[in-house]
Amino acid sequence: MPHIAVMMYPGRDDEIKTNLSKKIQALVVEELKVRPEVVSVSVFDIDKEAFPKAMENIPEDKIFVGAKK
Repeated sequence: MPHIAVMMYPGRDDEIKTNLSKKIQALVVEELKVRPEVVSVSVFDIDKEAFPKAMENIPEDKIFVGAKK
């Protein structure tokens, strides 16, 4: 059961987060050939100052695209 966690700076409302989550879910369903009900997505607001600390919990070799630490 895939779960995708998205961390981002605050400032987006729940409607935007829901739309993003649905698009991520649809992509994962298509790519992994799984049913939508087994894919969950969460969105966390992380203040800019706290973001580096939050990223410390993610091993660099597990960040596949985007900015590395």
